[in-house]
Amino acid sequence: MAADTLPPIEAVVDLARRAGRVVLEIYNSFDGAALRKEDGSPVTAADHAAEALIIPGLRALLPGVPVVAEEQCAAHGIPAAADRFWLVDPVDGTKEFLRRNGEFTVNIGLVSGGVPVLGVVEAPAFDRRFWAAGGEAWQQQGDEAPRRIGVRRPPAEGMVVLTSRSHRDDPRLDAALEGRSVAERRILGSSLKIALIAAGEADLYLRFGPTMEWDTAAADAVLRAAGGVIDDPASGLPLAYAKPGFANAGFVARGAEAG
Repeated sequence: MAADTLPPIEAVVDLARRAGRVVLEIYNSFDGAALRKEDGSPVTAADHAAEALIIPGLRALLPGVPVVAEEQCAAHGIPAAADRFWLVDPVDGTKEFLRRNGEFTVNIGLVSGGVPVLGVVEAPAFDRRFWAAGGEAWQQQGDEAPRRIGVRRPPAEGMVVLTSRSHRDDPRLDAALEGRSVAERRILGSSLKIALIAAGEADLYLRFGPTMEWDTAAADAVLRAAGGVIDDPASGLPLAYAKPGFANAGFVARGAEAG
């Protein structure tokens, strides 16, 4: 898809920011009420409110392009994949939302031909956002001027390795890191892990459990534009999208020379 057929990235960033404000408003007054979906994962009013804002906004930006969104899929089933479609996770890291640690994001990604070509990751609690389109990756803190970002080479003292709370004691992580120079292991929630690698603040994230494509597409677009990659260990190739059921197996997100 040519860059000139992408929607204005500023409009997508603005949409993610507005959704983030809705999420943050609910977060700041949250009473702890959460429901369980059929798969056992939690969902809150913030998930539904953000998704209700994002879907019509994306449909207005690209009429006729399908929007595949997590809560809509939970309610109505997984749709068939298209060549070009949006992937939306209105609150990635609902468990972090419930833990009240701020480590949750709003994810909006655009996929074309199985590749994420545009992405916005909004971290409302930190007033920080990351985005990519047209091969360039950016971040912004608050209302400061946006700045370009890119992956780094691992420092001489060793890599910063990110992991989720659910995998922090996984023996597979120890095995995968054996013999590598690791300066720090940092626990972090949501797609922030991938975004921080894109921003040159970390080097490696190994995911052993399954995820869904809406969990990864937005941050994957940012990481690719920043010079990194998410590998599918089974194929050794970059993570592909529009897979059956929109499901990911494990993956490795890495910056420069951190594979």
